[in-house]
Amino acid sequence: MKIIKFMFFLWLLAVTVPSVAEIFYSKSEAMELAFGKGMKIEQLSLFPDENETAKIQQDSKVKLESGLFTFYVGKDKDKILGYAAIETSTVRTKPETLMIVLTPDGELNKVFTLAFHEPSEYQTPDRWYEQLYKRPLAEMDFNKGVDGISGATLSTRSALNSIRKVMAIYQVMVKNKDQD
Repeated sequence: MKIIKFMFFLWLLAVTVPSVAEIFYSKSEAMELAFGKGMKIEQLSLFPDENETAKIQQDSKVKLESGLFTFYVGKDKDKILGYAAIETSTVRTKPETLMIVLTPDGELNKVFTLAFHEPSEYQTPDRWYEQLYKRPLAEMDFNKGVDGISGATLSTRSALNSIRKVMAIYQVMVKNKDQD
C-alpha cells in the first residue's frame, strides 16, 4: 500500500509541476541576431588580473564568479560591428541566459533572452531593456532612473547585474586595451 501511495505521489507531482524551461535561440541564431546573417564572428577570450578584476567589480557593483570572459566580436570585413557576451545567472532558483550586445564604442545596443528557466511571468519583457540602450554604465542603476517591474524584480535585477558586468569588462579590458 505504501508503494502505491508513493507512486501516486510521484505521479501527482509530475503532472502538477509545470515545465517552465524555455530556450529561445541557439548560439548561432543568437550571433545572427546580434550581427546579421553571414557576418564574421571572432572569439575574444579575456582573463582579468587582480587589478582588472577589482576595477570591474567596482564599476559593475557585481562580484565576478569567473576568471574567464568571452566576447564575440562581429565583423564585416575588418570593420567591428559590435561585441556580444552570453551571460547566465540565477534569477530565483533557476538560470536565465542573456546575450548582451554592445556597439563598437561599448554602449548597450540590444539584449536578447536566449533561455529562461523560471516561470514565464517572471521573465523581463524585451521592452524593459529599451530604457537601458545608450545609457552609460554609471547610470545603470535602479537608483539612477532605471524603472523596475513589479512581479519581475529579481529578473530585472539579475539582468541589470549582467549588463553592468559586461559593460565594465568591455571598459576595463577591451576599450582601454584598444587605446594603448
